[in-house]
Amino acid sequence: MLDLAPSSPCARQLDPHQGMGRQAPVCDGHVDLELAEMSRQIRLCAKTTVFAEGARADAVWSLDSGSVLLSKLLRDGRRQVIGIAVSGDFLGLPMQSANGFTATTLTPVVLRRFDRVRFADLLNRTPDLMRQVFETFSQELVLAQDHMLLLGRRSAEEKVAAFLLHLRDRWAPLQGLTSRIDLPMTRQDIGDYLGLTLETVSRTMTKLAQRKIIAVIPDGVRILDAERLARAAGL
Repeated sequence: MLDLAPSSPCARQLDPHQGMGRQAPVCDGHVDLELAEMSRQIRLCAKTTVFAEGARADAVWSLDSGSVLLSKLLRDGRRQVIGIAVSGDFLGLPMQSANGFTATTLTPVVLRRFDRVRFADLLNRTPDLMRQVFETFSQELVLAQDHMLLLGRRSAEEKVAAFLLHLRDRWAPLQGLTSRIDLPMTRQDIGDYLGLTLETVSRTMTKLAQRKIIAVIPDGVRILDAERLARAAGL
């Protein structure tokens, strides 16, 4: 894992007692205090590796703000994007000894870092905390299953349209269900997520825009016709 020191130009340690992320565990007073004391907040620039796949997992992370790209390397060297973490999400399972994926910041982020051993010990002593953490990971499993479905026998248009709707729903708890969809990831990132080439992603989004289903705007897209976008996704 790349554990950035506070002196790094892309890392800044913040007040360890500042508030935690949206989905971070909220327990009784002494547990909250112990969580705060065992953690530290770090601010990272965009395009920074938080931790690398296969490296020793000595921490659990909670994302307080920003977005993070999650990816794995295939045996042939290609990259597979497996998801996007947003504010309030956890990164890393406390019972794993090695990181199962690489986490790279898409935007400037604020992360909370917990020592893995101490966090696991607190889980064992706090059933309510364990329940909340596993609820979070259960939600991640549902997202992983949705991703598998997305990579199934769908056309490029269905994949791109479904991805846009999925990302809209991911942002909804943070900014409400709006017609604007922020896209902090590149077309290449989207292609690596959907199993498509960069050119296919760009061509498909252009076609959706030409049909007045979406409008491409700076740093994202705007949904012009949600019903037609859902039909394009095969929903």
